[in-house]
Amino acid sequence: MFFISQNRLCLLRFFEIIHFTIMKKLEHGIEVIIFTSRWIQLPLYLGLVVASLLYSYKFVLELMHLIQHIEELTESAVMMSILTLVDFTMVANLLFMVIVGGYSTFISKLNFLKDHEDRPEWLEKVNAGTLKVKLAGSLVGVSGIHLLQTFINVGQHSPQVVIFQIAIHVVFLLSTILLAYSEKILHH
Repeated sequence: MFFISQNRLCLLRFFEIIHFTIMKKLEHGIEVIIFTSRWIQLPLYLGLVVASLLYSYKFVLELMHLIQHIEELTESAVMMSILTLVDFTMVANLLFMVIVGGYSTFISKLNFLKDHEDRPEWLEKVNAGTLKVKLAGSLVGVSGIHLLQTFINVGQHSPQVVIFQIAIHVVFLLSTILLAYSEKILHH
């Protein structure tokens, strides 16, 4: 009787070990799949690179338009065109931050940049929180450019549109300040 219960205990322990081993292997396999799934985002970042190229193309078209029509444009029209070019540049910078920061934060480190002389300084301290603050700051800048364009041509916009754009800009600004403050609290 003691021998049978001892065998049963050994068999039970054996099955526990087998179960534990199988579950650990299954858990490891699931973790590998989940971690590897980060590469699913790669087409998104490559798509943003293509979008950046298209945006640069639109920048060149705007610049060519400015160059071709500089003699006939008023000072206000030249200023609007230059603000449009600044807006293109700020959005392109935003795209670059999303592409490089997002890729290096969520997919894979950019190891080849480690000793590169042109490595962006902000990339050394990038994480999801700082990336959000930088993106929010860029959005405030883009919103500010659009608001400035509206103010330059305020006569072409209804008061409701102007108030709406001011409200959007203030919301972006306050959100960025609160986001930056919360990041500071979390990391200090």
